[in-house]
Amino acid sequence: MSFNPACERPPRPPMAIPPAYADLGKSARDVFNKGFGFGLVKLDVKTKSASGVEFSTAGSSNTDTGKVNGSLETKYKWTEYGVTFTEKWNTDNTLGTEMAIEDQIAKGLKLTFDTTFSPNTGKKSGKIKSAYKRECINIGCDVDFDFAGPAIHGSAVLGYEGWLAGCQMTFDSAKSKLTRNNFSVGYKTGDFQLHTNVNDGSEFGGSIYQKVSDNLETSVNLNWTAGSNSTRFGIAAKYQLDSTASVSAKVNNSSLVGVGYTQTLRPGVKLTLSALVDGKNINAGGHKLGLGLELEA
Repeated sequence: MSFNPACERPPRPPMAIPPAYADLGKSARDVFNKGFGFGLVKLDVKTKSASGVEFSTAGSSNTDTGKVNGSLETKYKWTEYGVTFTEKWNTDNTLGTEMAIEDQIAKGLKLTFDTTFSPNTGKKSGKIKSAYKRECINIGCDVDFDFAGPAIHGSAVLGYEGWLAGCQMTFDSAKSKLTRNNFSVGYKTGDFQLHTNVNDGSEFGGSIYQKVSDNLETSVNLNWTAGSNSTRFGIAAKYQLDSTASVSAKVNNSSLVGVGYTQTLRPGVKLTLSALVDGKNINAGGHKLGLGLELEA
């Protein structure tokens, strides 16, 4: 009996790497959150030096309280060794240092050492983060050090042919009990995503994301808390007018209507305008405006 290569089953394509637990449902959240900045005047500046050091500066002013916040971040990537150094500072006078090593000890493994220090209070904190991802699985384990006792954060996401299932837990060693216990199930294809979650057995949520066309994205969000008769519901959409401009809109069951407009004025310069209107109290005022400017060089 002769062997016929034509009868041989073609090899299956490799399975996709599932997202981290924190990124489940991210596409739907982005439609709701990006392109809006109600009640804020923001400026973000990103530059990169000839030596490869990246600088990110951000500042914002709250139009209600007048409070101004700012931050500065420098990042240097040692690509040859898979190492990234990050230094952070903010107007709360908190200093942060982070070192990440990726794909060196094992492919798909990332280790991060993160420390923060506040000179005003003398408070120090440290974290060790680990993440491992490959086909069908994405797991993470972080240890948050504290004088009372470390807190251990663990998460895992499994994926198979578009289906996703994940869990996220936090164990507080000082209290010797679980302080967070979340589960999630979802389904993801190229232009459609479904995500449901249960947090601590009392908060239930779900979202749907659909890319209707190359220019239009829509999202629906639903949340309910056990013991409460109210359900929070929202719908959002983003439409790409052309290669440089887009409009976004969202509304929820509290009659809060948000609109946003983003325009790329020139390469590296992006302007965002947004407004939030309380549909139940149009004449009473209290509506919010937002302005954002992003510069990148």
